[in-house]
Amino acid sequence: MNLAEIIDAHPAASSALIDDGGRVATYGELRRAVASMRGRLHQIGVGPDHRVALLSHNDPAFVVAYLAVLGLGAVAVPLNPASPPPELIRELGQVDVKAVVVGPGGAEQADTVAEESRSVVSVLDWADVEGEASAPPVVAREPGDLGALMFTAGTAGAPRAAMLTHGNLLANLHQVQRHPGQAISSDDVVLGVLPLYHILGLNTILDGALLAGASVVLVARFDAPAAIELIARHRVTILVGSPSMFAALTAVPGQAGGGTDGRERLGTVRLAVAGAAPLSAEVAESWARAFGGPLRQGYGLTEASPVVTMPRLDDGSRPTSIGVPVPGVEVQLVDEVGDESLVGDPGEIWVRGPNVFGGYWSDEQATRSALTEDGWLKTGDIAIVSDGGDLHIVDRAKDLIIVSGFNVYPVEVEAVLAEHPAVREVAVVGAVHPTTGETVEAFVVAEPGHEPTPEELIAWCGGRLARYKCPTIVTFVPELPHGLVGKLLRRRLRAERAEK
Repeated sequence: MNLAEIIDAHPAASSALIDDGGRVATYGELRRAVASMRGRLHQIGVGPDHRVALLSHNDPAFVVAYLAVLGLGAVAVPLNPASPPPELIRELGQVDVKAVVVGPGGAEQADTVAEESRSVVSVLDWADVEGEASAPPVVAREPGDLGALMFTAGTAGAPRAAMLTHGNLLANLHQVQRHPGQAISSDDVVLGVLPLYHILGLNTILDGALLAGASVVLVARFDAPAAIELIARHRVTILVGSPSMFAALTAVPGQAGGGTDGRERLGTVRLAVAGAAPLSAEVAESWARAFGGPLRQGYGLTEASPVVTMPRLDDGSRPTSIGVPVPGVEVQLVDEVGDESLVGDPGEIWVRGPNVFGGYWSDEQATRSALTEDGWLKTGDIAIVSDGGDLHIVDRAKDLIIVSGFNVYPVEVEAVLAEHPAVREVAVVGAVHPTTGETVEAFVVAEPGHEPTPEELIAWCGGRLARYKCPTIVTFVPELPHGLVGKLLRRRLRAERAEK
């Protein structure tokens, strides 16, 4: 087996990749380009188990290099091409890469990184790969052989490289394909807008589409009006993205109020699923009003390759539910003392299955913290399960605030504050308090033209939450920090406050 072989069985004339300029690469053309790149990498000494970094945006260069690296039995290390050199140098050194493959427009940055990183043996510019190179055959791999190293903040702590095997990645692809209503077919056109250096963009979107023989529309940089045009032009059928992406699409002028125009332009979309961050009911309702179809959310994490749960599309489950486990994945909710939580009570999500990773690269301590001896992945996410079996995220365990011994989940407080008409966005974290241990602090972005006071917002919460859950500190900020896939970065707020 080898994950790179997912493109081999499809008709040569079928569309595989469509770049954001409209150029189409068929599966036959993709196979030839991958073979040529495999030959070029082989010429510079890349072989089984070597780590090869991929420094490219969402474009065919990334896809070809990724599949070529896997085909040689090497390990793909996708990195953010927009990262500053010091961060890239740290990541390259951490996993000891042999080579870096650079996509269009990234050569200068890669050269700078290579000069300062002793671990990089070779930098291969996509533009230098021309003509046919003699390609060695695809290297057979075992399910436990490493396929990709994906940098992630993990279930806690600083970013580290999660080790995902060929078996992990393939298992999750088949798990999603078996989930009712979620299977991708060869007739589908999938919008590839999430970064391919993120596991959701890489495995769920790209690999999932290539496994099915579908077409992927690659979007290098997201722009909401342009994305709507791409969806309409290429008759996209599947959208997977962050809640912020869906919110931006509904906010495009002429869409937010609903009507026939939006429904006609996105009328081909049969499946819209949010991931990477919690989906609010407001965004889901705005989407349905603007475009006529439901928007649901799934749940996963890098260490699970990534999908753990997906929505059940045929039972009327709430859009804020993360659905149920995909086939072949075990999930249990565990309370603070290690017992399984009762229905309706919060507990940490533990996950087990062939999609769960084997640990973090060269970090045994972090691996032991994340995995139990019997293979359960402790996600650090808190959820409850409804009577119907649907899961609902409550919060991150590491974001938990403890006030006088009582647990406060930031998401609950944020949801109440977000209902205030003067609040545009809010993030809640814990602050040290001399008597209660911690207290609740809210960072608020006000709606334009509104000037709420801290006292007003604290009083608003006082009428809706227990007193220990109410913020005692309200700080107004112009914006909140978000990750590249839209996830709120509370840890950055805590770090900035600690520096003051």
